[in-house]
This record gives sequence, structure tokens and C-alpha cells, in this order.
Amino acid sequence: MLALLKTIREAIANWWSDFTLQTKLLAVATLVVSLVMSGLTFWAVNTIQQDARLNDTRFGRDLGLLLAANVTPLVAENNLTEVAQFSQRFYSSTSSVRYMLYADESGKIFFGIPFWEREVENSLLTIERRIQLPEDYPGDNDKPMVRQHNTPDGIVTDVFVPLIVNKKYLGVLAIGINPNQTAVISTNFTRDVTIAVFITIWVMVILAGVINALTITKPIKELLVGVKQIATGNFKQRIDLPLGGELGELILSFNDMAERLERYEEQNIEELTAEKAKLETLVSTIADGAVLIDNNMQVILVNPTARRIFCWEGHDVVGSNVLHQLPPAIQMEITRPLYEMAAGECDSAEFRIHLNQPTKRTIRILLTTVLNLQRESIKGIAITVQDITREVELNEAKGQFISNVSHELRTPLFNIKSFIETLHDYGEDLSLEQRQDFLKTVNHETDRLTRLVNDVLDLSKLESGRSYNFDGVDLAQAIEQTLRTYQLNAKDKGIELIQEVAPNLPLVLGNYDLLLQVLANLVGNALKFTKAGGKVAIRTYQLDPKPHAPNQSPRVRVEISDTGIGIGSEDQQAIFDRFFRVENRVHTLEGTGLGLSIVRNIVERHGSKVHLVSEIGIGTTFWFDLALCD
Repeated sequence: MLALLKTIREAIANWWSDFTLQTKLLAVATLVVSLVMSGLTFWAVNTIQQDARLNDTRFGRDLGLLLAANVTPLVAENNLTEVAQFSQRFYSSTSSVRYMLYADESGKIFFGIPFWEREVENSLLTIERRIQLPEDYPGDNDKPMVRQHNTPDGIVTDVFVPLIVNKKYLGVLAIGINPNQTAVISTNFTRDVTIAVFITIWVMVILAGVINALTITKPIKELLVGVKQIATGNFKQRIDLPLGGELGELILSFNDMAERLERYEEQNIEELTAEKAKLETLVSTIADGAVLIDNNMQVILVNPTARRIFCWEGHDVVGSNVLHQLPPAIQMEITRPLYEMAAGECDSAEFRIHLNQPTKRTIRILLTTVLNLQRESIKGIAITVQDITREVELNEAKGQFISNVSHELRTPLFNIKSFIETLHDYGEDLSLEQRQDFLKTVNHETDRLTRLVNDVLDLSKLESGRSYNFDGVDLAQAIEQTLRTYQLNAKDKGIELIQEVAPNLPLVLGNYDLLLQVLANLVGNALKFTKAGGKVAIRTYQLDPKPHAPNQSPRVRVEISDTGIGIGSEDQQAIFDRFFRVENRVHTLEGTGLGLSIVRNIVERHGSKVHLVSEIGIGTTFWFDLALCD
């Protein structure tokens, strides 16, 4: 026996030695791949089985809880007939249930499907059937207990659900769940296919090895010559040998390699060009400006945002020195850092620069070095440009607002505190007229604080996106109410209020309270900036469609005019901005700079825009249009 085994081993060794290195490598690779595939397949089969058991467990638990919830009240009432009917319907409605058993608290089965105790007792033999459960079952936990057992048809899941009513244990419901036939079939099919594939692969490998060992030739010299030609750079070299098997595949691979190397030379430039195009496309979509330069300060890439910020539209700046193209203010700031970064003395730098030409703006510039793949040398410098003009303006407006509000709060609070302290400390020494005058001043300063807080709250509500109801508004009524409010104020200042409302004015679509606030702000401003003897007028009339726009819907125009000090042209663009106050002859007048911003927000919510025309020393007129109510 040992001699026979030794002979077989020597024969196999000799047979194995006849194979080429390629055949041996192929055999080893096939073995590894086969083992890996087999392992993965059996792992997949095991996973499918585990998932199937887990699904059966979950399904059985849910099914048991569902059935127990329906039959527990019937068991508590000892209505076994209804329990039997409901269970029979439940059992007949699904093929997943293998059996259903009901047992009392001692474990004795009193009903079961497909058989039950009465049928057994009516037979010749009386068989007592019980369910063996743990002694501490169900314990403090009323959750179902699940276990599984093997059958010829597969793994059956047993679910035991305690029947509990008002914390009283009445018995147990046992349900058997049939195995998922789809999972069983899938598992068996996967296992059979894997075994068949494994056997087929090895049969083919063995046959190919035998044929290759019997028919192989030795065209190695031609292959060696071809490899040497490739090594010298002759990528047009091809080997034409009508061979099959592994050597034929090697020759085909050699020819394919030579062809690929030949194409690589042709496609290398195309691929580099395509990558550059991708990079340019990516950079062009960036919201910030981006400029890429090399170590010699030559522009390599620039996106449209940077062209717009630096006013390079229509100029070919690629290939030119970036320092010669930048505005002087930027050039002075970044020249030295750019050369330091090109020399490797620093990695990044950041600047904030104010520009006055061609437009007034503030930009942030970030310089970052670009390294090669090995991160050993600097290949260029990336310049990122951000237009932060709006951010700076908002910060300045915020600072101005804080300054205005602080001043407006400090003055009335100081006055209130001063007069109250005087009344408290020297009230008995003051005359009745003096005390009333003090209280009048305190009341005036309190109203001043209230206006400031209300303006801030109104603007916050408008900008928060709060929705308002729009309906038909009688502008004549709103104007009349506004004039009544300011009648005494105008009389005290010696200003004439004029009302010019067109007769039979139609209703406009809007919010009455908001429009009243617009009129109050505009009339209040007009009175504030108009001297004694001046006039403030409110006009409203319907606009007819223009001849060149016959489809334009009719609208109602509202105008508020005064003969006040006027607004300079340099301030008319910013007069509606939040917290803006004209710092000229009117800066001493009370106000928060929020009134016109509130007006603009309200008018825009009505689908319109507020306009103005003004001249210093002549007066100002504000107007806006409102749509008619259908």
C-alpha cells in the first residue's frame, strides 16, 4: 500500500514538473479563486439561512402577539368556542402557520390546530398532552419566547406567547411557523450551483493542463525578441503565432500591451487636455474668484468671477504676469507675499483690500501654495478672491444701528432718570407747575423709547417672513385716520396738511394696518423735516393703463409731498436702507433710521416699490402704486 502511494506521488510530481510556470501559476490561482468563491458562497448560504431564521423569528413573534391580542379576552371569558372559530379562521388564512396550541397555566393543552383535545378524548385512547415550559415562565417579562427545531421539511420556529389579562397569567399560546420556502430553495440552489461551478472549473483546468503539457511548443525566442523591442521603445512590435492555451493568451496579452502603449503615447496629451478642461469647468463654477499662477507669476487659469472682480472681461490674461494685470492697490499688498510663497518661505496669506476703481468694493484675497503629488515642491500659487462688500456694509450698518440705538436709548433714559430722581428728592420743594412739567418730560421721553422699540419690532416682524391677510382697503379712510392723528402736531408746528383724494376711488388690495403704518411713517417724516409755514400733502388717484401697454392692470397711486429741507442725491439711494440716517443738517432730529426701511418692506409686500424725488431746500415727494381689489 505504501509503495503504491509512493508511486502515485512520484507520478504526480513528474506530471506537475512537465507544466510550465504559467500553467502552475494558473493552477494555483484557480485553486485560490475556487476556494475563495466556495468560502464566499457558503458564507452567503449561511447568511441567508441566518437571515431566514431571524425573519421567521420576527414573523412568528409578531404573528403570535397579534393572535394573542385577539384571543386573550376570549380565553379570559372561557369562550373556547369563539377561540376555536377564530383560530380556525386564522389558521386557514395563512400557510405559514404549522400548528396552534393553547395550554392553561399548568401547561395542559386544551385546544390545538390541526388537532385538539376533544378529538383525542373521543378516540379509543385518552392522551394527555402538555407543553413543557421553564419553571419561571413567564416571569416578570411578558414577551414571547422563541425557539427552533429541525424537521424533515426544514427548521420550524416555535413561538410561545403568554396569555395575560390584568397581569393574571391565564396560559400560553404556542405557534409553529413553517420555514420560508423561498429562502430554503434559494439556499439549496446556491449550494448546488457553487458545487457544480467548482467541479466544472477544476475539470476544465485539469483538461487544459493535460492538453497544454502534451502540445506545448517553445516559441520563447520570438517572445523574447518582442519584449526587447518593446524595451527599446518600438511599440509597433507584434508577435504573430497561431498558438492557443496559456502561451497564446500570453502572446495576445503582449500584443495588447504593445497596442496600449502605442495608444498611450497618442492619448497622453488628449487626457492631459481633458483633465485641464475638467479643472477649468470646476473652477468656473466656483462662486468665489479663482486665479492659478505658476512660480514665475504667470497666469495659468482664471475663472469668470475673478475676471469680473478684476475687470478682466475681454482681456486674455492667461500667460501674462499676474502682477501686471492687478489693480495697483492689490499689487502693492500681495507682491512680496507672492514671491515669498514661490520661494517656499510661507504656505498661505490672507488680505482684506478696499478698492475704489472701477467700483467701490471690499475684497478678501487668500493665497495658497499648490504642491506636487509628493508634496515636495511648489508647482504654483492659487489666488482666491471673495467680494465681501455686502458683508462689510452689513457690519457697518450694524455698528451704525448699535450706535444710533445706544444714543437714542441713553438720552431718554438719562432724562427719565434725572427728572424722576429730582421729583423723588426735591418733589416737596417744587411747585405744582414744575412737577407737572417734569412728568410731562418723562412721559415724552417714554413715548420716545416706545417708538424706538416699536420700530425695531415692526422691522423684525416684516423681515421674519410673517404672512399677512390682504383684502379690500379704502385708502380714503386710511388717509383720513392718518391726518387726524397728525393734525395737532401739524398745527403746533404751523404746517398745513393738505388732502387730495380722488372721488369714487376703488378699493385696493392690501392690509389696512400695514398701509396705515406706511402713511404714518411718511407723513411723520414729512412733518419732522418741514419748517413752520410749510405744507404736507397726501394725494391719491387711479392710474389708467398706458397706451403702449393696454393689457396693464389699473392701479392706484399714493403720493406724500412736503416742502421740507429735501434729501441730497448722494443719499437718495441709501435712504431706504436699515439704520441709515442722513448725517447733515437733520442729524439732530429724533429717529432710528428704520422708518423708511419699514415703508419699503411693507410696500414690497404689496407687490410694488416706493419711489422718491427730492431737491435740497425745495421738498420731497414719495409715491407708490397699489393694485385694485378684484
